[in-house]
Amino acid sequence: MRFFFKTNYNQDINLFRDNVDRFWYGLLLLALLAAPFVLEDFWLGEISYVFILSIVGIGLMILTGYTGQVSLGHAAFLGIGAYTHAVLLGLGVPFVISVTVATLLSAFIGAVIGFPALRLTGIYLSIATLAFAFIIEQILIRWEHVTGGFKGFPVDRPEIFGTSIADDRFFYYLTMGAVILAVLVALNLLRSPTGRAFIAIRDSEIAAQSMGVNLAAYKTLAFAVSAGFTGFGGTLFAHKIGYLAPDAFNILLSIQLLLMVVVGGLGSIHGAIFGAIFVGSLPQLIAILRDYLPESISRQPGLEPGLFGVILVFFILFEPLGIYGRWLKIKLYFSLFPLYKKATFKRQKTYTKSERFR
Repeated sequence: MRFFFKTNYNQDINLFRDNVDRFWYGLLLLALLAAPFVLEDFWLGEISYVFILSIVGIGLMILTGYTGQVSLGHAAFLGIGAYTHAVLLGLGVPFVISVTVATLLSAFIGAVIGFPALRLTGIYLSIATLAFAFIIEQILIRWEHVTGGFKGFPVDRPEIFGTSIADDRFFYYLTMGAVILAVLVALNLLRSPTGRAFIAIRDSEIAAQSMGVNLAAYKTLAFAVSAGFTGFGGTLFAHKIGYLAPDAFNILLSIQLLLMVVVGGLGSIHGAIFGAIFVGSLPQLIAILRDYLPESISRQPGLEPGLFGVILVFFILFEPLGIYGRWLKIKLYFSLFPLYKKATFKRQKTYTKSERFR
C-alpha cells in the first residue's frame, strides 16, 4: 500500500496527481475513442448528450460549486447560445465563428446579469436568476421573426472538414473534443489566482475581501465565465435536438442543471461530469422502469419531474457531497482498510455559534 502526500506547490496545481492517475485517464480516453466502433448509433447519441451536459455542468459548477452563487436560470444561457448559433448558421456564418460569437454573447449577457445581482445572495439570488430565465423564455416566444416563436425552426447541419455534423460518429467525436477542451480550460482557470479568488468568495466573502479580492469584479467574472461555458454547450445542444423551440429551455431544465451539480458533488469538476452522467441516463432509466410500474403511476405526466425532486431532496439530506463525495469515501475506506474507524465516515454534528460556548 502506498500513500501519496503533497509536499510542494507544484503537486497541488498539477493536472494529474501521479502516474497512476495518468494511466487511468489515458485508458479512459482510449475507451472513449474506441466507443464508436463498438456501440450503436443510439448509444453514441446518448453519450454525446452526456458530453454536452458535462460542459454545461462545468459552467454551472464554476458559479455554484466554486463561487457559491446559486443560479436557477442557466437554461436561459443555454437557450441564448443555441438560438444565437442556429440563427448565425442560417445566415451563412461559418460554424467556428458562429460558435465563438454565441459563446461570447452568452458570456457578455452573463456579466450584464451578474453585475446587478452583486448584492444578492442565497435564495434572493436564486429568485433573481429564475426571473431572468422567465424573461429570456418570453423573449424567445415573442421575437417571432427571429426565433419563430412557439413554432420554432430547424437547426442547419453544416459540414466540418467535409463531414456532416448530422453523422452520429462525427458528432460524438466533436462533443468529446469539446468536453475535453472545457475540462482543460476549467482546470487551468481554477488553479489560477482567479480560481482561488472564486473559492475564497465561496468560503467567506468577508475574509476574501480582507485579503484584497474585489468581490464585484470576481462575482461578475464568475457569472460571465459560467454563462460562456453554458452558451458553448448550447451551440452543441442545438444540433443534438435538431429543432429549437422555447419550451425546450424552461424552468424544468434549469432545475435539472442544478440537480446535476448537486447530485454530482459541489466544488468538483468530477462532480459536474458524474452529475451529467446521472441526469443524462435518468430519463432512459425511467423509461425502462415504466414497464414495471403500476399503470396508474407509469402514465402520470409529472413522474419525471417529481422523481428529480425526490432525488435532489434525498442527496441534500443523506449525501450532501454528492456522487463524487461518496466515491472519495469509498477510496478512503479501501486505502485505510483494515485500519479504518467508523467515526471517519460519520457526519459531524454542527452547532450554532451560541451553542459552541455552552
